[in-house]
Amino acid sequence: MATTTPPRGRRRAPSRMTRAAGRAAALQKPRVILALLILLALTSVLLLDGYLRAEVGGDERVRSNASSSKVPDKVIDGGPILSFRDGQAQTRSVPEKTIALTFDDGPNPTWTPQILKILEENDVPGTFFVVGSMVSRYPDIVDDLVDQGNEIGIHTFTHVDLSYQSDTRIEREMAQTQLALAGAAGITTTLFRAPYSSQTDAIDNYSWPVYKKLGAQGYTSVFVDTDSDDWKRPGVSKIIKWATPSKNEGASVLFHDAGGERSQTVAALGTYIERMKAKGYTFTTISGAIQQADAEEQQADAGAQPGGQAPGGPRGQGAAGAGGDGLQAAHRTATGTTLYEGKALVAAVAVAEWTVPGLAVGLAVVGVAVMGRFGMMLVLARRHHRRRNRRRFSWGPPVTRPVSVIVPAYNEKECIANTLKSLARSTHPIEIIVVDDGSTDGTKEIAEALGMPNVRVIRQENAGKPAALNNGVRNASHDIVVMMDGDTVFEADTVRHLVQPFADPGVGAVAGNAKVGNRNTVIGAWQHIEYVMGFNLDRRMYDLLRCMPTIPGAIGAFRREAVLAVGGMSEDTLAEDTDITIALHREGWRVVYQEHAKAWTEAPGSLKQLWSQRYRWSYGTMQALWKHRGSLTDRGPSGRFGRVGMPLVVVFQIVTPVFAPLIDVFTLYSMIFIDLRASLLAWLAVLCVQLVCAAYAFRLDREKYRYLLMMPLQQLAYRQMMYLVLIHSCVTALTGGRLRWQKLKRTGEVGTPAGAG
Repeated sequence: MATTTPPRGRRRAPSRMTRAAGRAAALQKPRVILALLILLALTSVLLLDGYLRAEVGGDERVRSNASSSKVPDKVIDGGPILSFRDGQAQTRSVPEKTIALTFDDGPNPTWTPQILKILEENDVPGTFFVVGSMVSRYPDIVDDLVDQGNEIGIHTFTHVDLSYQSDTRIEREMAQTQLALAGAAGITTTLFRAPYSSQTDAIDNYSWPVYKKLGAQGYTSVFVDTDSDDWKRPGVSKIIKWATPSKNEGASVLFHDAGGERSQTVAALGTYIERMKAKGYTFTTISGAIQQADAEEQQADAGAQPGGQAPGGPRGQGAAGAGGDGLQAAHRTATGTTLYEGKALVAAVAVAEWTVPGLAVGLAVVGVAVMGRFGMMLVLARRHHRRRNRRRFSWGPPVTRPVSVIVPAYNEKECIANTLKSLARSTHPIEIIVVDDGSTDGTKEIAEALGMPNVRVIRQENAGKPAALNNGVRNASHDIVVMMDGDTVFEADTVRHLVQPFADPGVGAVAGNAKVGNRNTVIGAWQHIEYVMGFNLDRRMYDLLRCMPTIPGAIGAFRREAVLAVGGMSEDTLAEDTDITIALHREGWRVVYQEHAKAWTEAPGSLKQLWSQRYRWSYGTMQALWKHRGSLTDRGPSGRFGRVGMPLVVVFQIVTPVFAPLIDVFTLYSMIFIDLRASLLAWLAVLCVQLVCAAYAFRLDREKYRYLLMMPLQQLAYRQMMYLVLIHSCVTALTGGRLRWQKLKRTGEVGTPAGAG
């Protein structure tokens, strides 16, 4: 057993690494926070958008046939305009031969502008009882509505029956609608109409206290005398007939500018206005009607002569008269906190309105890509398996010459003995080169104490895994080198299977089949599923496409001349295995996958260690892809990775996984706000597809299916963590961060391959 004397000063390396790791960890914390803030912001946008459609936990029931014994008769039998003065209910009617056109449920981007155009062409004002959530989504329409001289009233924020709601919910419904109006048009309003309560006979014992409380706050509740029932879509003629007051009575008339398909309303409105004008009717707003009613009452009390002038102007004024004066009574200019909070609400909703549809389109594309990937993996993996396991398949003459196995080791005292003992059982002739990378835990001494004749221990100052591998390659005696991790265990036939593809002179590297040895824990089982389904199924696909992106560090074999030709293992990235694999492709070498060459590795045993490992993998892969971005323009056979492999890796290992957590967030959003059953069925369908892929992967690798029982839980917990790791890596890359190698804690629990199975 040969030993290289370690250079002086090696004991100082661990302390330098410790300090560097501490600095790196300190730098990463803000990036973790930034990644979480991005996800939180997106979740908030979805929640806001969902709230605009239907508040979580909102009661969507509509009360009917309730007793009205506590409601004063003068309210039920009185006019459609209800206000309170000194706690006493007061009702008003619209004056004779006067119509107050009211519209509910808007604004709507399709129908409201058409209705506004008709009102403007006929010089008629309207009073629009708007839903706050719709105001937030379409603020420009509300601004146009007010500028045109129309009046605004509140129709709650989410269109709920207030008789079922708590006082807090009612306050929120009103306040949020006022904020929306302030942000959209710079106003607040004192007019209110409750959903599902168009006429005064709808007031019952449950809703009456609501009207009293709102009245005490200065709100005027508005009902209708005449309902067009346009929401039933009975036809233009019936809408006009039902909206026409009997005799010469004045009326508060109800139409709708939203809440459904309103083409019949639009078609009927112009004709209705012309007919009413022909009958001598004038049009005003609700506030205009209140002023006219108050003026007539004052005239009656003062004994005024007929034809006298009322403070609000003469009867019969149009939009420029009573309606314009009335606006001053209902509208208030929003100022101070209300104005700024309203603008903030409208701005936030605008972000949501742009984000959610864009996200939906993006996620549809991602979903198609994910399902396409599953389909492609299944087809190509099956073809790969059948091709490589045919009786007549051969790489060429059997490779029987000795090879060099390089084991880089840094503080591997728990694992190094098991690793070397597994290599000692190899059925293929090998030399073993252990490169001790400045270990401080006695790794070198343990390796030497085993007394294996074909083992050389080379000691170097701590310089990192790439340097240790390069040192091993330089000292290798044979033209084929096998690289493995110091915590990995080989089966007896692993090396023999691994080197057989080198019978083809065009093969420069071979990827082995890495398996999780410590799979007896939940985290281990999750990683086992990931290794079998994700890594190995992927490698079959990439092998068949001749664009393998990574030779795993746990088990890989290389032609020594090929490694030296590309400059050895590079320290430019944290994914030296991906880096050299791409470099070999660009040099024209073929990289293949050997499924029968199995290695059992110790996967991280805690979530913290798992995060550290996958963070390094993800970030290192991005570094390697960026380093070799020039492969996109490579020509000839050496450019195949750039033409095929690079796009696949970017799409399937970076872009798709980055957006994948959004699919889950959007699915949850759909379950809460859209359709629980349909969303749940869609999620289960995707899970079934994944289970099919996983089951097929387990079949190809001859693994036990019982581990698939952990897959649903893996999708809910483990997968989300992997997504967050990738997002964290992307944030680090985009902010120009640097990440250092982090040593994982080992337990040595992966002993013999048999025990690992």
